[in-house]
Order: sequence, then C-alpha cells, then structure tokens
Amino acid sequence: MNSKTNNPFADAAEAARQQAEAAAAAFGSNVGAMVKSLQSVQLPVEALSQLQTDYVKGATELWNQTLAVTGMSPKATAPTKPPAIGDRRFASSEWTSNPAAAYVAQMYLLNARTMLQMAEELQADEKTKARIRFAVQQWIDATSPSNFLALNPEAQKKALETGGESIAQGLRHLIDDLQRGHVSQTDEAQFEVGRNVATTEGSVVFENHIFQLIEYKPLTAKVYEKPFLVVPPCINKYYILDLQPDNSFLRYAVEQGHRTFVVSWRNADDSMATLTWDDYIQDAVLKAIEVVQEITGCEGEDASVDMLGFCIGGTILATALAVLAARGQQPAASLTMLTSFLDFSNTGVLDIFVDEASTQVREMTIGAQSPNGGGLLKGRELAQTFSFLRPNDLVWNYVVGNYLKGETPPPFDLLYWNSDSTNLPGPMYCWYLRNTYLEDNLKKPGRLTVCGEKVDLGKIEAPTYIYASREDHIVPWEGAYRSTQVLKGKKRFVLGASGHIAGVINPPAKGKRSHWIGSGALPATAKAWFDKAKEHPGSWWPDWSSWLATHAGRQVSAPKAPGNRSHKPIEPAPGRYVKQKA
Repeated sequence: MNSKTNNPFADAAEAARQQAEAAAAAFGSNVGAMVKSLQSVQLPVEALSQLQTDYVKGATELWNQTLAVTGMSPKATAPTKPPAIGDRRFASSEWTSNPAAAYVAQMYLLNARTMLQMAEELQADEKTKARIRFAVQQWIDATSPSNFLALNPEAQKKALETGGESIAQGLRHLIDDLQRGHVSQTDEAQFEVGRNVATTEGSVVFENHIFQLIEYKPLTAKVYEKPFLVVPPCINKYYILDLQPDNSFLRYAVEQGHRTFVVSWRNADDSMATLTWDDYIQDAVLKAIEVVQEITGCEGEDASVDMLGFCIGGTILATALAVLAARGQQPAASLTMLTSFLDFSNTGVLDIFVDEASTQVREMTIGAQSPNGGGLLKGRELAQTFSFLRPNDLVWNYVVGNYLKGETPPPFDLLYWNSDSTNLPGPMYCWYLRNTYLEDNLKKPGRLTVCGEKVDLGKIEAPTYIYASREDHIVPWEGAYRSTQVLKGKKRFVLGASGHIAGVINPPAKGKRSHWIGSGALPATAKAWFDKAKEHPGSWWPDWSSWLATHAGRQVSAPKAPGNRSHKPIEPAPGRYVKQKA
C-alpha cells in the first residue's frame, strides 16, 4: 500500500475504499455507462429547498442540544443528560459522555440522512437511482467518524489504557491483512480445513479436472435406498454445509439416514481458464450424477437420485437436469433448491453492477472473447463484492476492531469460510453473467442451448423443495420464490428467517430463528404467499427432512465401504481440492 498520509489508519480506510471500487468491478460496473446515465439525473428544486430547510433545522437543534449538555446554553441552569445517539457504531459511553464526539457522530448521522434523502429525491430511471443510492451508502459508511483514530474516542481511550500497545497491535494486524489481501473477519489461525471444519467422515470416490466427489460414511445401520447428491456453490467452498459437527447440514443429512454425496469444486487455476458453463454441466454435475448412480447401483428405470443445489449450485443443477430432460432422462427423485435463482428478474442490489457494456468488458478480458480465449475471475474480487454489500458488518466493523483498537477478532467458523475465496473460469462466469443476471434467458424455454440441448426448466419432472431466506441480500426471497412459477412439478416453498448463509445453516438443536410455511396451491406472487403463510419457531431442517424422506425410497442396509470396484476411495474427506487457496 502506498501511504499518502502519516496516519496508517487513514491509509487503511483509504485502502478499504479502494477495495469497494474493486468490488464493483467484480460484476463489471462500467464507469462510462454510469457517467452517461448520470447526465439525465435531476433534483427537483422544491425537494432541494425542503432538504436544505430540514438540514439547517436539524443542525441547529444538534448545536443547541450540545450546548445544553455542556451547560453552555444560556437557557440551561445545569448540564442536561446526553441523549442516546441511536446507532450501534456510537453505542459506547465514550461517545455519549464526550460532547465533542457525540456532536461529531450526530452531525455525521444528520449528513448521512440528508444525502440518502437527496438520493431518493433524484429524478432518474430506477437502475440509475439504485446505483446512486449504493454509491452514496458506500461513501457514508466509509466516512463514519468511528473509522478514524482521530475521531474515535473508544480507540483513543484504549490506546491510553494500553500505553499505545493497542496501536502497535493494530499496525501488526494491518500488515498481516495486507499480506493476506483482505480484512480479517475472524482469527484464521484457529481453523484448518479437515481438522476443525469440514470434519464429517467420508472418502473421495471420484475426481476429474473440475471436481472431487465425496461419499460420507453412514451414521445409521440402515440408509434410504435413493442416494442424496449435493451440489454446492462453485463461488465458495462446499464446507459451508459442513462447518463443525453441531452445525453441519451434511452431517445432519447423514444422521437422517441418507447416503450422502457432495461435489467439492476445484479452485480454478490457469489450467482451467478456458472452461465454459457447458464444461461445468457436462464434466461436473452430469458426471457426478452418473458416478453416484454407478456406485449405488441405482440403474435402469429406477436410477433416481435425491438432489440438492445451493445458491449458484442450484442454478447449475437445474440446468443439468434440464439438459437430461431434453435427452429423455429424469434422474432426480427429488430436487431441493436452497436460496437459488432460476428467474433472474429480481436479483436485488447485485443488479446495479450489471449492464451490457460491463458484461462485454468481462467477455473481452476474461471470457471466451479475450485474446487468450479465457482467464480467471479472482476469488478476491467476488469476496470483496459480497462484503461491500454489507460494509458496516463485514468491512468497517473489522477495520475499527482490528486496526484502531488492536483487537483480534474472535474465532467464527462461518467467517473463516467466508474468507476462503475461490477463483472461477472466465468463460464460465461470463456465460452465467450474460444469460442470467443480464438477459434472464435461463427461464425462457428453448432460448439457450447447453451441452447441445435446448434448455427448458419446465420439463424437469422432479418434486421440488424450494427454500429462501427472508433477509437474504444476495438472493432476495421474492426472486427465489419465482422458481415456483418456472418449475412445473409438485413444489413446496419454505421461507426461513435471517440471511443467505445464517438462514440456511440453522441446526434444530440450536432452537434459533423461525420459518414460514404456506398451505394450498402456490400463488403467482411472493406477497400473496406470505400473506397466508404461518410462522413456525425454530429450524426449517426437520420440515425438509420429513419431506425428503417421502421421496427417498425404502430403507436398506448401510454400505460397509465407500465407492465400489470401479470407483475406489482416493483419499479421506475433505480431499485436496477444498484445501487449495485462491
């Protein structure tokens, strides 16, 4: 990092702001297109005048309030009690007990509200307004006084109490994070894949240049006849579904008596830089289905497998099943879709990063149209993008704690996984970007050709369990609900509380959160479904388990060994691929 000031913490904040710009580049937000769209933006004079009036009024009230707190107001006989600031970044007593710090924080919040109101009042098309709102929010979050040592009384107090040791420790954390290439969200030294995360016992029974297939050791004397195949997202590592024994979704499935297999994606390197979406369908998912059928002996007319796809893994799995449907095959006994898109007409905040110009840039730099016929989308770019969708929680919170206060973030398995990023082949990513987020082609029957077949998701006959998370900022639940209108088989939709990850990883034993279940036919809109849905306490996992049991066939004796003669164990789970770093 090239330091521009004598304050390393200001430099850290500037570096994080630069990361925000890089994050936008991951989805290819085109500056030229944005500048052109901004030329038509207008702020009505009446709205501006009202905002100015409200701002002056608010600033005057804050100044008078500060004078009253300090006892300097001519109308006050004694200092008044400082009011609560109402923002968790300024919740500590150091902010409220220091009139100067409280005033700075409250003025910052007033400025932030005014800027956001101004962004709301702009006259422009909806996508331009969304981009402006996002940019304004990023700037507001980055410039919070809590992010700077000179303005943060908590950090200053800790520096005095520790004799400057907190500052020295913060510098050490900063140097370590610069070497890692990301802001640490947890104590990464406390975790190791295969030692205390991704520990469910199993074996790698197949591998090729794209994935390893893991078969888990049964934990019950009998298992369901139909095997269970899980396709996780390739933009992250599979062990989000197998963090630790008490919150492992995969272990839960094994405990329920399912003979469970999972795809472990290879972390793309230069040798994979020309791989396409078709390669991920044909050589990964279709191959995984074939190997599972061969190992478990489910062949012929009853060669059906229970399948689950998570996030983009669900999109990939559904595409693969549509390819097989076009070939006259229906290998899915059931399909589970976790926080996945099939209809991309409502993709939430991610939509602001995607337009024709930016997609073309990606296609010409890392896609099939690039001079080398491909390239890699670096995992760091994707990780930064998703972190800056929630910057206060996933970026600035750690800038303050790690660098300003010199604190080591506590160990948290989910955040360790979140920092373990993966690369993607450019052509594969560009196909996905154009045909889903940009043009929304996947839901259109016959519009796309994949692996030589016209894709029609409506031809998938499997009964489907569709799960969405109510506070999901990556796959908004209303967008996930639209899968109910794309798929034509029998469907069950369940909505869980919390977000994209925490909503999914919600083991029953924890007794946390809640979920909503509807009754009767699924209506056309998410709102209509929610209006009649009933909330149930706790995890959605037992509901899913009961549903899956009805599609898993009879129970048979558990296999005594993994794989078979043709697919012998290669190495113990979690395997080599998941340990490869981006």
